Amino acid sequence: MSGTRNKGGLSAPPGLPASPPEDISGQKKEALVARALEEGFSKCRVTRPDAIPQAAGRLAEFVAQGRHGQMGWMAERMNWRGDPAALWPEARSVVMLAEVYTPEHDPLALLEVKDRGVISSYALNRDYHDVVKKRLKRLGRWLLEQWPGHEIKVFVDTAPVMEKPLAEAAGLGWQGKHTNLLARDLGNWFFLGAIFTTLELEPDAPEREHCGSCRACLDICPTGAFPAPWQLDARRCISYLTIEHAGPVDADLRPLMGNRIYGCDDCLAACPWNKFAVAAREAKYHARPDLVAPDLADLSGLDDAGFRARFSGSPVKRIGRGRFVRNVLYAIGNSGEAALRPVAARLVEDADPAVADAARWACARLADLR
Repeated sequence: MSGTRNKGGLSAPPGLPASPPEDISGQKKEALVARALEEGFSKCRVTRPDAIPQAAGRLAEFVAQGRHGQMGWMAERMNWRGDPAALWPEARSVVMLAEVYTPEHDPLALLEVKDRGVISSYALNRDYHDVVKKRLKRLGRWLLEQWPGHEIKVFVDTAPVMEKPLAEAAGLGWQGKHTNLLARDLGNWFFLGAIFTTLELEPDAPEREHCGSCRACLDICPTGAFPAPWQLDARRCISYLTIEHAGPVDADLRPLMGNRIYGCDDCLAACPWNKFAVAAREAKYHARPDLVAPDLADLSGLDDAGFRARFSGSPVKRIGRGRFVRNVLYAIGNSGEAALRPVAARLVEDADPAVADAARWACARLADLR
């Protein structure tokens, strides 16, 4: 019998078109996306490891300009970070996932309460690295059960993976002018996770940029950390200064930090696409009441043990007591509250040089207030 062989092994009758081959890759992806949503992820898309050829050059330029500051690990592993295919050559697909943590309060409103500290919304409860990774592992185990013989590696901001360019290539969203990822159906309050796998999956189309002429995220930045749209100088970013930067912060930047003591949400909170943001489904992202606008005087008195106990399970814990209290003292110096000067004065001889320096600076800022 003549004709083209189809999926079932039978021939199509002469003169009739053969049935199209089954899109196995597409079916696998549909099942994976459905399972990802069941696991609690908000969105799931797929790309290839070689889908971001422009990333290596952009990263090299960023590092060459020194905009990575003290984050030496960015320069040390540029070959892997700039080329996901080099990280694991056997990988054939990259599954990018979004997990929403939309805050229930207005982060910008807290900036006006000067005797209170502001902690970035993502850090107001459990460490997202642990929460997202557990969910990624569950989804990965399911994938291996469905298609035995394949392998996976899961990543959540803990390896040289450029999650944001990969997520844009996968169609999860696009990098806004603030360099963070945002999506028309999620806003920009979400974490990213990645599953690299040897399984062949149909890739999604990349998302295009939808920022238009909007400059809200750029204009709100108190330190001018954006030299141009889609460019970030980490050395002026408050998130970097309060989390990654060791030692004293430049004196000209300290007044601009306000009462932000861990991270900064300003550029995220200003994005108009947040009108489409959805509520966080994971209870571990709901803010702990004691971490929303905590009292600066109380925080300044934390010793190492008290700091560890207060921030147990929180991402804040990883910066250590010294860097955290340094940030608190900058906030005290910016508070305009004369009553906080004695609080700062108690730390001018602190064993941590950065803390002692910050205490002296705060005292000087509050010296002439009555």
